Parts: sequence; C-alpha cells; structure tokens
Amino acid sequence: MAKIVIALGGNALGKNPTEQQDMIEKGVPSIVSLIKQGHEVVISHGNGPQVGMIKLAFDTANEINKKVAKFELQECTAMSQGYIGYHLQKGLKKELTKQGLNLNVTGIITQIEVDKNDDAFKNPTKPIGSFYSKEDADKLAKENPTLIFKEDSGRGYRQMVASPKPINIVEKEAIVELVKNKFVVVACGGGGIPVVKNQQGDYEGIPAVIDKDFASAKLAELIDADYLFILTAVDRVAINFGKENQELLKNITVDEANKYAAEGHFAPGSMLPKVQAAIQFVQSKPERRAVIASLEKAPLAMEGKSGTTIQ
Repeated sequence: MAKIVIALGGNALGKNPTEQQDMIEKGVPSIVSLIKQGHEVVISHGNGPQVGMIKLAFDTANEINKKVAKFELQECTAMSQGYIGYHLQKGLKKELTKQGLNLNVTGIITQIEVDKNDDAFKNPTKPIGSFYSKEDADKLAKENPTLIFKEDSGRGYRQMVASPKPINIVEKEAIVELVKNKFVVVACGGGGIPVVKNQQGDYEGIPAVIDKDFASAKLAELIDADYLFILTAVDRVAINFGKENQELLKNITVDEANKYAAEGHFAPGSMLPKVQAAIQFVQSKPERRAVIASLEKAPLAMEGKSGTTIQ
C-alpha cells in the first residue's frame, strides 16, 4: 500500500459547472480504482480557468453595479477551492459507494505560505482565465493597465499573474490526521491560497496563484507520500514532441529529466512545470517516485503499464 498525492489539472475540469461535473464523473473511476487497490489518496487540483472566471465575474459585476464588491485573487482561489472541491467530493463519494467502498471524502480550504520577496512577484508568468485573441487582449489591457497578457502555448493570449513557489502548507497536520483516519482528502485546490507571515507572525493573503504542480509536490513531501501523480492529457511525457523523432518516455531518472528540461524538450506553459515539480518531490527523500500520466490510465500507471515514472 502506498500514499499517493494526485494532482488534477484545472483545464481538465471543464469551463462551467455542468461541464465540470461531467468531467469529474468520467475521471473519478480511475482515482477510486487506486483507492480500491488499497492506496491512501490525497487529491489536489488546478484552477487556472476557474479562478480567472470567478475574478472576471466579480470585476465585471463591480463595473456594472458598485454594490458588488471586487475580490482579490486569494479570495477567488478560496471560492474556486469550494466550488471545485464540492464537485470532487460529490463525484468521489458517488463512485466510492458504487464500487462498494464505505469511505468518507472531505475537502480542506488550504492556505499555502509563500515568500513575499519571491522574484515571481516581479515577473507574472502564471496564466489564468480564458484565452483571448491578441486584439481582445490588447483591448482589455488598455482598459485596465494593471492586467498583463501573454501568449500561452500557441493557443491564444491569457492574463498572467505572479506564481510564487510554496514553502509551507498551513493545514498540513489536519491533512495528515484525516488520511490516518481513512478519509479521502481534497486539499491545496488551485495551488492553495497564497499567504505570507506578517511581523506579528500571522498569515495574510497575497494576490497570486501558486502552480498546482509545485503545490502538490510540496503537499506530497510534507505528508510523507510515496508517490506524486501528476495527471494530464497525455499518457506519457515525450521528447522531441510533435516531431518525426518524437519519443515517449517510460522510466527516467532525475538526471535525465533535468537534462531533457535543459535541452528545451518541455514547454514552459505546460509540461515543464510538471517535470520540475516531479523532480522536486523525488529529490526530497530516497525511494520517492513521481508519475506523469493521463487520468484515465492512472491505475495502469501504478503498475508501470502507462505514464512516465521519474525516480
């Protein structure tokens, strides 16, 4: 039996509540299959599209009616944790019951400490929200000079926000206790709510979005997980992606992963942070492994029949 942290991508969770519930219903059987194999599972998730949608909704409503308050990114992340976590809890409990497993599922509103002096605050690189054409992005930036838009992986322009690295998880003890008591836990949603310590030692929220893969790696490290599963749209990581000499990777070492990353095989906006987060977790303690795989084939990845394992 292993302890596994599973990181789900926000882009794989749909663009609206109906689509999200449909996507979760299709995805949870794979997660429950891992639980049925006897593994302890903690689930984290992204929120890039969802947090951008929530922020845009309140900003737009505020422009129309000043009685509607604007919300900072940290509050929008908290809302996305509740919204996505609710659907995951519901979907997981339904599938657990269907497969004859009498387990409780719970979600934790999770704060993650970051360094207020992190260089990421000077260079926003984390894409959130919808994709825009260059014309629409330029128009939005002109209307609101505080917004920064950049091209994202050839799919259009998205708003960019600061993405500091996680250094601690405020609720880690609660997560550990729940796992010990056989709960299936949903935590660190959207990379967690970014907080910093003030001069009094209290936590304060800060506008940013933490990368969910790095947050998941930190979560896996702090709860002493054996595996970090980063589940995405592809079955295996590839080098020379999209070229005639494309090669799918099955098992690689940290040194090989670092070499391929340095050679530019992994796109900065998509696969690179996943590989970097996997490396971070594997290096945190001997015998830890990270797997990058598709959600549908996660149980097969546990058996080495799919996915890319980094060790």
